[in-house]
Amino acid sequence: MNKCKQSKTPVRTPFAAVIAALVIGGLASTLWSAEPKTDAPPPKTDSASSKTNSVGLKAVSPDTKKAAVKRQITGAELYSMHCNRCHPERYPTERTAAQWKTIMLHMQIRANLPGDQARMILKYLQENSGR
Repeated sequence: MNKCKQSKTPVRTPFAAVIAALVIGGLASTLWSAEPKTDAPPPKTDSASSKTNSVGLKAVSPDTKKAAVKRQITGAELYSMHCNRCHPERYPTERTAAQWKTIMLHMQIRANLPGDQARMILKYLQENSGR
C-alpha cells in the first residue's frame, strides 16, 4: 500500500511543473501579443476609401498646452464620504472646535483616515463649528 503512494509522488511533481510552465507561457504570450507594435503602420482613418456605411472618426490629439487640472476634494466632501459610512452625519455646529479635535483624533485611527484627509475634515468642522 505504501509502495503505491510512493510511486505517485514522483509523477505529480513533473506533471505540475509542466502545467505551471504552460500556464505561465500562455499568459506571457497573451501579454506580449497585446502590446502595441511600434513598427506597425498607423491605422487608416480615411473614411472616403472605405466602402462601408460606418462613420469615420477623426482622432483629436490632446492639447499639450493645457495642464490637467485635478479637482481638490473639500473637507466637507471628505467628511460626508468617510463619516457617513458608519453613522449619520453630525452638523458641525453640534460641537465646539476643541471637541471636534478630540473626536477627529479618535476617528482618524478608528476609520483609518490618511493624515492629510483627517486634517482637511478637522479644518472644515472647526471652521463651521460656530463656537
